[in-house]
This record gives sequence, structure tokens and C-alpha cells, in this order.
Amino acid sequence: MGKKIVGAAGIDAILNGLGELVDKLAHLENIKEASSSTSPRAQGIYGVSIKMGIGGQGGSVETFGNVKQDESGQAVVHEVREPLCDVFEEPGVVLVVAEMPGIHLEDLQLELDGDLLTIRASRRDRQYHKELQLPCPVELASAQRTANNGVIEIRFPL
Repeated sequence: MGKKIVGAAGIDAILNGLGELVDKLAHLENIKEASSSTSPRAQGIYGVSIKMGIGGQGGSVETFGNVKQDESGQAVVHEVREPLCDVFEEPGVVLVVAEMPGIHLEDLQLELDGDLLTIRASRRDRQYHKELQLPCPVELASAQRTANNGVIEIRFPL
């Protein structure tokens, strides 16, 4: 089997993605300071997810957690966390996968406005909120939900 050679466009996409990742990671020092200056119960959660398209086409670096920048550029720890989410368009279904540790199905609230899905969940000291743009219109009433070890799956039949 021969080696697969990545074209210049693929390398450019990888380098652009790495540059975006470095920019996101540059905020970690501010996050550390924000976490230490808040109340002892506040926990700063900050992560990045790197997504690459097939063959280096497209890609993104997304952040998740409860640490956000304020107007002055300083990191602030919020009570509400933004979960890591993925949206997949598969034959006959749109699948949304959200990582929300500690959340059960009865804690989950979904709202749909056109193709904008809002996910909210709350249990004890954990609160989550995320807005997702879906690839096509779906019906909330037909959604099938499952929860397993903090991973929530929402299936919208097409």
C-alpha cells in the first residue's frame, strides 16, 4: 500500500486549525487566574474540540465549559456550562450528541425555533445551556432521547 499524500490545501487547513487552537489555548493563563479569584466552590471548566473534515476540507476549533471572556478580555467563571456537542446528519435522522456529566433525561429541556435547537439541563450544582444550528428543519415532538453516563443523544427522524 502506498502512502497518502496530503495536498497543499489540506496542509493549509491543518495549519489554520493549529493556529486557531493556539489562540484558544492562549487564554488558559487568564482562566487559571479567574478560577483562583472566584469563590472556592466555583470550578472553571474549559476545553477545546478540534474537528477536521475529510481530506482536510473544513474544520473548526470549538471551546466548551463555563469559562468565558468578558468585555475586557478577562476570563470569568460562570455557573452555567456549555457542553461539548456534535450534530450529525445521517440517512433518515439528525443526531445530536451532548456531553453533560451528571445529567439524566428528566433534567433535560429542549426548545426548537426553526432550525435552532436550545438545550438546557440542571441537576444539583450542574447547569448546562447550548444553542445549536441544525442542518435542516426537524420536529421536536418526534425527538427520541437517551442518556448514558452523561452522554445525551437526541434523534430527530426526518
